[in-house]
Amino acid sequence: MFKGHKKNSSQQEPLTQARVLEVLKQVKGPQKQGNIVDLGLVKDLLITDNKVIFSIEVPQELAPQLEGMRAAAEKVVSVLPGAGQVLVALTAQAQKGQSPVKPPMPSKPKAAAPAAPRQSKDALAIPGVRHIIAVASGKGGVGKSTTSVNMALALSAQGLKVGILDADIYGPSLPKLMGVSGSPTVGENNIINPHEAHGIKLMSIGFLVDDSAAMIWRGPMITSALNQMLREVAWGELDVLIIDMPPGTGDVQLTMAQRVPLSGAIVVSTPQDLALIDARRAIAMFEKTGIKILGVVENMSHFVCPSCGERHDIFATGGAKEEADKQAVPFLGEVPLSMKLREYSDAGTPVLVANPKAPEAVSYNAIARQLQPMLAMSKDQLARPAPKIIFE
Repeated sequence: MFKGHKKNSSQQEPLTQARVLEVLKQVKGPQKQGNIVDLGLVKDLLITDNKVIFSIEVPQELAPQLEGMRAAAEKVVSVLPGAGQVLVALTAQAQKGQSPVKPPMPSKPKAAAPAAPRQSKDALAIPGVRHIIAVASGKGGVGKSTTSVNMALALSAQGLKVGILDADIYGPSLPKLMGVSGSPTVGENNIINPHEAHGIKLMSIGFLVDDSAAMIWRGPMITSALNQMLREVAWGELDVLIIDMPPGTGDVQLTMAQRVPLSGAIVVSTPQDLALIDARRAIAMFEKTGIKILGVVENMSHFVCPSCGERHDIFATGGAKEEADKQAVPFLGEVPLSMKLREYSDAGTPVLVANPKAPEAVSYNAIARQLQPMLAMSKDQLARPAPKIIFE
């Protein structure tokens, strides 16, 4: 798990990796043999703005038993002069020199009837949160984060309590788009208090690390960090929590789709064929994990010249709607390309706040209205069980 410890300090010496590694030698390794530094278990050590972030790589079969070791590592680092927030993750890997067990090759896979819905411990519902919706895209650069933010504001304007989790560890956009920065406070039991802006509760890795820091993290650590930002944050009572997913359809996206109790997913695409290919992959990923597609949004649908008022279909138009029809999923609407939308986003003031009557704001409000009937349903009504694959 990914935990945090925070303390106040003044006139502190700069931290170094050598000092952190030295104190971590006090922490015994798994089965109380050696220490976690000499055993090579400390990974991805990052020190930024008095924050210390690292992972401890442990054998997968021992991970559930080693929370005490993680807590001990957090404690010894947190008392170092100059240490502010200490974030430690356990990452489960196969032991060195031990090859993963390979399952026998299947002769022929066949799909069985859908199994009854089952949720692992990692997919338990989040108290107080009624619906969790993923906003995804098959590729980056299609305006997924801008759509997440403005759609959240549109739902909030229609009377819903809304939060946003920025799940893009490598390129968090939420702090910039919402004009919020700085570390969130940590309450009792290391529960993080989310930031809030324009009535929306916010959480992002961008609040925890310097915006110039390179997040050189592997998949297990990212998954662990996202799990904490999802489950160890004081979200309170929310009608909907929007997860701004990372672009693509890789391991992180698949893990989130499997472990987070999603009510559904929204796929954002631009109209051109290249983006639609990737949007198709995103739809397929959610369908294979049994997540309902709530709809497709066509972003950058067209451009209206502010001088002459003429419409220009820069990326073609209507492609996302055609794809939604082919995939038999709802089409939620189109959002035009606009210089003002870009300016508002760069300034940290979303268009729904800066100019609620702008064409882009009207589009986002229309999308939110289409979602309202779905959000009035229960999660069980929205969800459908994932197919079970049997190997013979």
